[in-house]
Amino acid sequence: MLPVLAVSGGDVWLISTPFGRRGFFYRAWMEGGPGWQRVKVPATECPRIRPENLARDRVAMGDRWFRQEYLCEFAANEETLFPEELVRKAIKYDIQPYLQTSDTNHLALPWPRVPSNT
Repeated sequence: MLPVLAVSGGDVWLISTPFGRRGFFYRAWMEGGPGWQRVKVPATECPRIRPENLARDRVAMGDRWFRQEYLCEFAANEETLFPEELVRKAIKYDIQPYLQTSDTNHLALPWPRVPSNT
């Protein structure tokens, strides 16, 4: 809808429960900046939902899905091979990348090469 709204000047309303830490809704919520107004209403703050129903649903759904659907939490994706936190810890931003030469078959290393004896 963003291209349509670029012409009309309208507003975008995203109404959803979180579905993992991915997608447009997640990026808009977490990284959208001050242009987005965020309203978060967990089920525990809704007087129309009885606590005994929440307790029942937490057991039926499991804690992760309950927190996502009822508590408005962006839960980590369970289908990943490695947990997100582990991947984030493995990223090093202070490592300099290899420099590629004009010859695409070779890389220019940032240090002198040691001749091999083979």
